[in-house]
Amino acid sequence: MKSLKRIFLSVILIISFIGAQGNDIQVSSATLVGQDVSAGANNVGNFTFAQFDINWSNSWRVGSGPNNWDAAWVFIKYRIEGGTGCTPGDWQHATLSNVGVNHSITTSNGVVGTISPSADGRGVFMYRSGNGSGAINWDQVMLRWDYGADGLLDACNVSIKVFAVEMVYVPQGNFYIGDGASNAGQFESAISGAPFQVTGEGALTLGGGGAGSVGNNNRAGEAAPQDDFTDATSVSLPAAFPKGFNSFYTMKYEISQEQYAEFLNVLTATQQLARHGATVVNRYFNNGGTPPTRNGVKCMVLPSGSTPGTYGCDLNNNGVANEANDGQNIAFASLSTMDFLAYLDWAALRPMTEFELEKIGRGTNPAVLNEYAWGSTTIHSTSYAALTNGGAGNELPNSPSTTVGNAAYNTTANVGGIQGPLRVGIFATATSSRVVSGASYYGAMEITGNVWELVVGVGGLSGRSFTGIHGNGTVSAAGFANEDFWPGSNGNNNIAVANISSNPGSTSFAGIMFRMGSWQDGNWLRLSDRGYPGWTGMGNRDARMGGRGVRTAP
Repeated sequence: MKSLKRIFLSVILIISFIGAQGNDIQVSSATLVGQDVSAGANNVGNFTFAQFDINWSNSWRVGSGPNNWDAAWVFIKYRIEGGTGCTPGDWQHATLSNVGVNHSITTSNGVVGTISPSADGRGVFMYRSGNGSGAINWDQVMLRWDYGADGLLDACNVSIKVFAVEMVYVPQGNFYIGDGASNAGQFESAISGAPFQVTGEGALTLGGGGAGSVGNNNRAGEAAPQDDFTDATSVSLPAAFPKGFNSFYTMKYEISQEQYAEFLNVLTATQQLARHGATVVNRYFNNGGTPPTRNGVKCMVLPSGSTPGTYGCDLNNNGVANEANDGQNIAFASLSTMDFLAYLDWAALRPMTEFELEKIGRGTNPAVLNEYAWGSTTIHSTSYAALTNGGAGNELPNSPSTTVGNAAYNTTANVGGIQGPLRVGIFATATSSRVVSGASYYGAMEITGNVWELVVGVGGLSGRSFTGIHGNGTVSAAGFANEDFWPGSNGNNNIAVANISSNPGSTSFAGIMFRMGSWQDGNWLRLSDRGYPGWTGMGNRDARMGGRGVRTAP
């Protein structure tokens, strides 16, 4: 039999911080080895291994308190380049074995690791097996790619790209939603004003005031469109809607500019034009010639016909992409809901719900009145300008607080010299506390501020119809997310109508809301603020919008 060939190999570094202050994840030395055709020529059971090295800094696992760990979500894209009987094509998502023992770490360099594959074969989670902290350096990781299941012939020439995204694990357990305040639609237990404790994934009654129901302070402080439930009117939140009780993983950081650029670079020309605003070469996301609000993602080569373009980060606007100070690690703002959901679908993640958002921030702790995502009520209130090493992987704020929570919002970041989001993880150091680093209970960064978090809301039927289906690694031919019951290409533009399945062609966005404030806003920064609960989604690109994905734990 001919071996599975490679005409070239391409490895993408999804987050690549530079310097001691940064958190980082890097993939290197990727190759294909160990093709197995014992099932027969061109059999669906044939497989090979993607071998690579992976490393990141400041990894941890703790057995008490949060009782969680950080992890890498690793997935692979491939493209057929030729070969006997093989037709060159576009980038596709590789199917990995869903059996854990079929994957391995050859050299752990002192940190034993666990590989936990997803049941659907879309990727694997990699994390340390025992408690500890420090750098991960795993060499010759072997992930089994079931290429036969993807329809590839044994003699196909392929190229691959290995992607890794930093995540944190959120364990199963009870938690509270609402913080006892009543100024922005905060959740409450019935009409008591007290936080509501989530104790399972069963169906819930929203509104109506009855025992065991989830209230919203009768919509006090909510901007229109408001929740469709009140103290007097109730609706049902189905059992299928993810409530955050079950374990899941969340991205440690908001989607970065480098991550979004590399997403663009494996799309078709049609998909690229849908997911980036440039219609002229050397233009940015807003189709302008200069970076808007620190958004350096630029079209370096314009898509032409069926030939995809090339995208990179060029924050300094000198025409050379991906230099050290080109903003690769700045949070990506200016996303529309469609851009955001397409990225999550492509990465085999899903949007989080607003219940899950509060669990990520608060964990199992009792709610604190008016708390931010770091668990206290105090926040830094002077400008971070001028930045040190602006746009670089070790970008740092000027004079951050050493005692209270740090966050990018209008007072600190919508000021001369910044006026845009900051580097993801910017406030964390090797010795900083949860409060000073602006971290959530489970270690997710910048939940408060930087860019708005786009989440699935419960304020209308469109959001409540969400069932937590994961992205499958593939977007529609037109460049939209196309998962059942998601807002997106199966969505609608009416918050009062359920998002459905098998609804090709629709590209509306009802059911997505935004929470937690941004670099430009001082409102709704607190963990339980729900100032826009009935929002129907963002159809237009907005310089404040970003977010992160989650995935239900295997």
